[in-house]
Amino acid sequence: MFSFVPGRTITDSEIKEQLGEALQGMPVRGKRVLIIIPDNTRTLPMPIIFKSICTALTPQAENLTFLVALGTHPPLTTEQLDQHLGPGWEKYPRVQVIQHEWDNPGALAQVGTIERDEMREISHGLLVEAVPIEINRAVLTHDLVFILGPVFPHEVVGFSGGHKYFFPGVSGPKMVHRSHWLGALITSPKTIGHKDTPVRAMIEKAATMVPTPCLGIMLVMRGNDLIGLFLGKVEDAWSKAADLSAKENIVWVKHPFHTVLAVAPAMYQELWTAGKCMYKLEPVVEDGGKVIIYAPNLHKISVTHGDLIREIGYHTRDYFLSQWDHFKDVPGAILAHSSHVRGIGTYRNKVEYDRIEVILSTQISETTCRAINLGYLNPNEVDLDHFADRQDDGVLLVPEAGEILYRLADGSVPDIDLL
Repeated sequence: MFSFVPGRTITDSEIKEQLGEALQGMPVRGKRVLIIIPDNTRTLPMPIIFKSICTALTPQAENLTFLVALGTHPPLTTEQLDQHLGPGWEKYPRVQVIQHEWDNPGALAQVGTIERDEMREISHGLLVEAVPIEINRAVLTHDLVFILGPVFPHEVVGFSGGHKYFFPGVSGPKMVHRSHWLGALITSPKTIGHKDTPVRAMIEKAATMVPTPCLGIMLVMRGNDLIGLFLGKVEDAWSKAADLSAKENIVWVKHPFHTVLAVAPAMYQELWTAGKCMYKLEPVVEDGGKVIIYAPNLHKISVTHGDLIREIGYHTRDYFLSQWDHFKDVPGAILAHSSHVRGIGTYRNKVEYDRIEVILSTQISETTCRAINLGYLNPNEVDLDHFADRQDDGVLLVPEAGEILYRLADGSVPDIDLL
C-alpha cells in the first residue's frame, strides 16, 4: 500500500515523482494494462496523472488502454478529451483511449448475478430481485486493471471511488438502474458521506465476480488541489481515501439555512450532473427553505435521459412508490435522479409534500421548469453579492458546489419520518 499525504497541495512534479515511483514497482511487465478513469465531471489533475502513468508504464507494459468510466454520461468529444487528458495524449506509443458504452450489449459481458436472497440481505429488504452483473468487456480482455479516481461524498453510494468505477462506471444498464434505485429508496441524506452503505455492499459483492486482478489509485481533492494519493488494493486505497475525504470534503455548520444558492461549476453541462449541487446541500436547508441551482450556461436536463425525465418530472421518492404500478417500468436511475433532485418529501391522499423548494436558475426555460416540477429563477436577475456573507441571516452562498458535502454539526439529517 502506497500513501502520499503531505498535509498540503501535492505539486505536479510530486505527482510525477511519487506516482511514477510507486507505479514502477507494479507487476505490469509484458502485460496488457487497463486504466479506468473518470470523465470530465470529476475534479482531478488528470493531464499530469495521465502523463505520469504513461511515462511510468509504457516502458514495461505490452500496451495501455485508458477506459473512460462514463456510466450513462455522453461520450467526450475529441476537444473534451484534449482538455481532460492534456494536449498530445494520443501520441504515446502503445496507448489507446476508449470510452464506455453502457447501452451497447456488444461492449458488455456478464460476470455473474447477485441472487434474489442475497440482494434482499444486502438491501435490508428494500430490493428483492436478482441483479445480473455486466461489465465492459475490456476489463476481461486485459491482464491487470487500475481504477483511478477521486473520492468524494456521494448521494447513491456514500463515497465515490473504488469499485464504483466498475459499477456503475463501466457496467451495464441493469446494475446502473438497480444500484441507483436502491440508493434512492434509502434516500440521499441517509447515504451521502457514509462509508458503509447497502449500495457500497452491493458494489463490493459485484466486484468479487470480476476475475481480472485490480489495483486502485485513489485521490483526495481539496477544491482543485490534490492533497492525498493512495495506491494499492482497491478496497484499501478507497478506504483510506474515503477517511481523508470525510475530513476534507465535508463542511459542518451550526444551523440550517432558509436559502442556499449553489453555484454549479462549468464541468456540469446538464442537470443530470448539476443535481449534485442539491444533493450536497440538502442536509443544511431548513424545512420550508429553498435551494437555488445557479448555472447560467446550463441548457440541458440530460443528453441521455432527457426525454424520460421530462415525461415523469421531478418528484419525491414516495410519489413514485405510492403509484408504483404506473412507474415500475421507468428505469431505476431515472427515478433515482428525479427523487434525489426533488429531495425528501411525502405523498399522502394524492398530494405531494416537498420538504424544500428546488429552483433552477439556468438556461432551461421557466415553462420547462414548471412542467418538470421545479422552480425557476431568471439567471440574469441573480446578483451573487446579494447572497454573499449572509450566513447569520440564514442565507448560504456556495461557489463551485457539487463536490463538498454540507452537514449540520449536530449530525441530524432530513428524514421523511419527521415530516
